[in-house]
Amino acid sequence: MRDLSLHLMDIVQNSVKAKASEIEILIEVSPETDQMIIFVGDNGSGMQPDMVEKVQDPFVTSRTTRSVGLGIPLLKELCELTGGQLQLASTLGVGTRLTAILGLSSIDRLPLGAIGDTMMVLISADPSLNYTLAFRAPGRFFELRLQDVRAEIPDLPLDEPSVLQWLKEYIAEQQQAVFTSYLDE
Repeated sequence: MRDLSLHLMDIVQNSVKAKASEIEILIEVSPETDQMIIFVGDNGSGMQPDMVEKVQDPFVTSRTTRSVGLGIPLLKELCELTGGQLQLASTLGVGTRLTAILGLSSIDRLPLGAIGDTMMVLISADPSLNYTLAFRAPGRFFELRLQDVRAEIPDLPLDEPSVLQWLKEYIAEQQQAVFTSYLDE
């Protein structure tokens, strides 16, 4: 994958497949610890403890269309390549929490990519999901809750093209505002 936004899309699609209705995404940079953290938490079906370990293996998947699942193993490998780690916790019937910790200054860390584009695709695929997206950097914070957006524009669906375009641009602006000077990619 060419940037982290594509990894994020892959991880969130796992949450969608697990029947999550609430998906929380946090992207944080911490220059003090030289880390970039990407967190995805959901209220989906969760996994058995043995499956949590298995999904980190590139030759195991719960998919029926192919016999390998590469999303989580590739992200795990990227984290480790940058000096970080991947943490995965899941409780059956409760949900899953994935934390990808990457070396912020590592030459092997992929650029973050266009999170606005990623969210536009995810929202258009299922506008009924409740996403919370947050960006954090020292002294800067942004949070967008789709249920708040719905409350502000009750007569417009989130997958209306003008709403999707606005969300894409707003998220892109906030990504730039929060991460300027930390992620000049």
